[in-house]
Amino acid sequence: MNVIKYPSREEWKNIIERPHLDVSQLNQTVANVLADIRQRGDEAVKGYELKFDHVDLDSLAVTEQEIAEAAKKVSKPLREAIELAHHNIKVFHEAQRFESKKVETQPGIVCWQKSVPIEKVGLYIPGGTAPLFSTVLMLATPAKIAGCGEIVLCTPPDREGKVNPAILVAAQVAGVSKIFKIGGVQAIGAMAYGTESVPKVYKIFGPGNQYVMAAKQQVSLSDVAIDMPAGPSEVCVIADESANAQFVAADLLSQAEHGIDSQVVLITTSHKVIDNVQQEVSRQLDTLPRKEIAQHTLENSQLVLVADKQEAIDLSNAYAPEHLIIQTEDYEQIASQVVNAGSVFLGKYACESAGDYASGTNHTLPTHGYATAYSGVNLDSYQRKITFQHLTEKGIRSIGRAVELMAEAEQLDAHKNAMTVRIKSLK
Repeated sequence: MNVIKYPSREEWKNIIERPHLDVSQLNQTVANVLADIRQRGDEAVKGYELKFDHVDLDSLAVTEQEIAEAAKKVSKPLREAIELAHHNIKVFHEAQRFESKKVETQPGIVCWQKSVPIEKVGLYIPGGTAPLFSTVLMLATPAKIAGCGEIVLCTPPDREGKVNPAILVAAQVAGVSKIFKIGGVQAIGAMAYGTESVPKVYKIFGPGNQYVMAAKQQVSLSDVAIDMPAGPSEVCVIADESANAQFVAADLLSQAEHGIDSQVVLITTSHKVIDNVQQEVSRQLDTLPRKEIAQHTLENSQLVLVADKQEAIDLSNAYAPEHLIIQTEDYEQIASQVVNAGSVFLGKYACESAGDYASGTNHTLPTHGYATAYSGVNLDSYQRKITFQHLTEKGIRSIGRAVELMAEAEQLDAHKNAMTVRIKSLK
């Protein structure tokens, strides 16, 4: 773990920089796969499933019988945990419902918005080193609340052609319409273009490796919308001398075990916290099954000692972390200054794992500094706002001349005339 003491603001650029990958060859590989799927549909998808997921599939769709079998394999305690998480996620996202309000901007002119669900959405759920059934809940639950008519889910099968049972149970609980045994780039292509089996969707959600991310970005250029650009997962912890080093170390490791390209940052005002956290990380690391992954991540991690809490929050805002944990005595005061973060966890008991699974907030969040401009997935992610306006004769009299003048100044005579003929009709 890299310890940086009292860096100048000029040095912050290096601290907040994410790893850069040469993706030129990767992008070409992804483009070739996508082009093949667009042309050959199911046949191409099955071929790539054999090549990449090492499974020869007769059918891409998950059957009702497979879902029923999966339900029997998931323990009662795990199913209850899934249902608890689903309840909390549902409660939180239902509170985000949009209420339309009509506004009279001028006499005779009334404007308003209507919230309309996206009819067809696609969810990608990774199933590689960790089958993320929690992500099914995070993506499908708000889609169902929003009223999306068709919720399509793709996830890679194992070598026996089976999908992780917990993923299928979570999909059933959350209300997924159709499930397909497709992973990686081929899943993104199938949902973006549509195949004989997989419906074309209008927006794709979900995390994935660098190939999946590249595929999402490529199809978003002309074929389908995506939730957000994304990179490897990350966490930043702000801690003062009151922080519990055991808790801080556990939070850093919980993110470090995601993958070797994940990133963890500790910003603290205390020498003692850095020393104690390093000791705790070493102790806890030895107990983790995914120790090798976490250890690799920690080699690129940053432990930063700053002069005061104002510097701490300023550095965090510059970093714009996906997850921000504030473990300080005055966490509410510091939280009031957060402007760039995906999701914020306040106090020593608010571990990032709570948000990942069951507190109710969404864990699909902007990474790689995109929190400066993007929100995490929420109910609005699955809806569009359509504007309406109604003008009466009084409305024409209110703004008619202004519209004529503005259109004339922009040299758009037909625009001007559309208003002029209405003004003349009133005389």
